[in-house]
Amino acid sequence: MKPLAIIFLLLVIISLPLFADRILYAEGFYKLYHHHLIMYPDDSMEMIAYLEAALSTDFCNPLYAIARGIENKKQWERYRYLFNMHVNLKLVELYLILGSKFDKQVAYFYNAPWKEDNLNSLEWAERIYQKAFHYWKDALGWAVKADRMVYYELKGIEYWEDQRFRVIEGELDYRDIINHQIQRLSKVREAFEAMDENTY
Repeated sequence: MKPLAIIFLLLVIISLPLFADRILYAEGFYKLYHHHLIMYPDDSMEMIAYLEAALSTDFCNPLYAIARGIENKKQWERYRYLFNMHVNLKLVELYLILGSKFDKQVAYFYNAPWKEDNLNSLEWAERIYQKAFHYWKDALGWAVKADRMVYYELKGIEYWEDQRFRVIEGELDYRDIINHQIQRLSKVREAFEAMDENTY
């Protein structure tokens, strides 16, 4: 075969459309979620996008659910409640991680030249923490709904049941963690606002 014919053939192959599976269901978006050893803001935002898409998408057929052995509508309902609770808890974690990237833990005197930048960063962090609080309230609501149902043992999501139990019992309470972060952040903001030309 001549080189020109090979190049032409390669160009035709490259220009053909590639076929990929479209993600249609919540479980598909959830399966895209993965945790990085080091979470940069872009990584956190990517995972947040996947999980938010999972919350706003329909569930797949119970045959293809993450939980195995769903036999009736009540079990299917419990699975959906636990799924929503779990995804909301993951979103809380991701928003806390993302907020920590913009949060200054301490207002050191040598940060005074960048006072305005630090104040802007703290404002972003506070907004992100508030968003985490929104997802915590949703997770708590789904946990309460699942708790009011008859217990069904669903294989493959035992960890979600553990989370539900811990949320209901108050062992897992992100409200306290988020409030602590916001209170600490407000003290750091006050320290930055108190800085003047004599600070550094």
